Amino acid sequence: MGQKTGLKKVALVICASMLLGTILAACSTDKPAEGGGSAEGKEQLTIMLPNFEAENPPENSPVVQKLEELTGVDVNLQWVPSSSYDDKFNITLASGKLPDIMVVLGKTPSFINAARTGAFWELGPYLKDYPNLSQMNEIITNNASIDGKTYGIYRARPLGRNGVTIRKDWLENLGLKEPKTIDEFYNVLKAFTHDDPDGNGKDDTYGLVASKFTGPWDNMQIWFGAPNKWGEDESGKLVPAHETQEYMDALNFFRKIYSEGLVNKDFAVMDATKLSDPFVNGQAGVMVDVADNAQRMDQKILEKDPAATGRVDVLQAMEGPKGLRDMPTSGYNGLIAVSKSSVKTEEDLKKVLTFLDKLNDQELQALLSNGLEGQQYEKKGDYIVPTTDKLKLRDLQGLNQILMFVPEDRAFRIEPTPVREKVIEVQKANEEIVVPNPGEPLISDVYAQKGPQLDNIINDARIKYIVGQIDEKGFQDAVALWKSSGGDEYVKEVNELYSALK
Repeated sequence: MGQKTGLKKVALVICASMLLGTILAACSTDKPAEGGGSAEGKEQLTIMLPNFEAENPPENSPVVQKLEELTGVDVNLQWVPSSSYDDKFNITLASGKLPDIMVVLGKTPSFINAARTGAFWELGPYLKDYPNLSQMNEIITNNASIDGKTYGIYRARPLGRNGVTIRKDWLENLGLKEPKTIDEFYNVLKAFTHDDPDGNGKDDTYGLVASKFTGPWDNMQIWFGAPNKWGEDESGKLVPAHETQEYMDALNFFRKIYSEGLVNKDFAVMDATKLSDPFVNGQAGVMVDVADNAQRMDQKILEKDPAATGRVDVLQAMEGPKGLRDMPTSGYNGLIAVSKSSVKTEEDLKKVLTFLDKLNDQELQALLSNGLEGQQYEKKGDYIVPTTDKLKLRDLQGLNQILMFVPEDRAFRIEPTPVREKVIEVQKANEEIVVPNPGEPLISDVYAQKGPQLDNIINDARIKYIVGQIDEKGFQDAVALWKSSGGDEYVKEVNELYSALK
């Protein structure tokens, strides 16, 4: 079972207990935040955030000045190089001198412990009072939660990011329509392998390209009705995906396309960084991965041959026995958390939330993403043309780290290619069909100790089954090993945590 969940992200949670004690002691000193809190007149907020660029925006940046003008808040930005952000984050937690607002890059053990011990506000009860924040996506909010509680505003990313990248010209050459069902998908893989889709008269193509990265197989399992890592049985208890019949149905399909040569024979050892090569080189016609791969494939093909336009398309998931279903991403990349040691009262918290809510207005999103018209960009119809002036870009760079995109990304766009337009359409449509993982917010101590070992048992068995090294009994033997190696204990704990959330 490919666990890339919140459970995995806290694999070191137990090891953080020493830091927990330090944080508790530090918070109890009740020291004021450095530059944080409110002041008479204009509000002031101190924000700690990472910078992925070589330089920070200058203090007199016109973009920051505009931000302060639009929000009525003086912001003190504490920039930290991205390469050392985790270390600085932990040191800041331990010091007790927390800024008002902190960008949290992930549900790390130190953040989980700090949240559980009261270093950050639990924001859930307050969000309904804010026009933008009240529209946070339920699935993403759940994914980003700790013990079911919201300790930060997620920084949204496309939830329905996965899709099927396909050679549009090959479909046209063979007179095939876009596949929409699993059966049609199989027929396309077969035609791409056996019917000379590139018309060169050689038997040198195949359907699906895959690598040792488990993501594409996880995605396709969802098409067959398998749960997203955890699913509820009839009694309401959580069961791991690999114990379901739908999971075996998917495995049998994978085994079939492998045995028929419709997927590359070396997928189990192919490095994920090489995945795109067969597609770009005209050997393979289908990739099941993130939808935005389509625009990258399109660009790479055009770099080789500028006349090769219209060769790439991107599709949604294939319809299976339970309808149209898609594997979501977690839907977020880090959080914006509010410190309780600096923002001491509910009244101050509501001022901070008003500021964060306003950052999600269209005008503020555009400011922090695109900058100022005439400086960082020029308007061109419905789109913008960004400047290439490095000094002007310096005034903007990094400010997007405090963007949350709630309820959606409202920034200006550069003019997209047709493939990029389709990627956006697919990702948006996917939001209606994604299958959430009910175990995402659960923090398992068993998984923290045994997760990699448990994952390897199932992942290895899945590959061996696909390539025909073991039969179904062999796969079930691996499931039995998973159970005896800690899987039963893991399932028991997850269900106890799940019951506590209901």
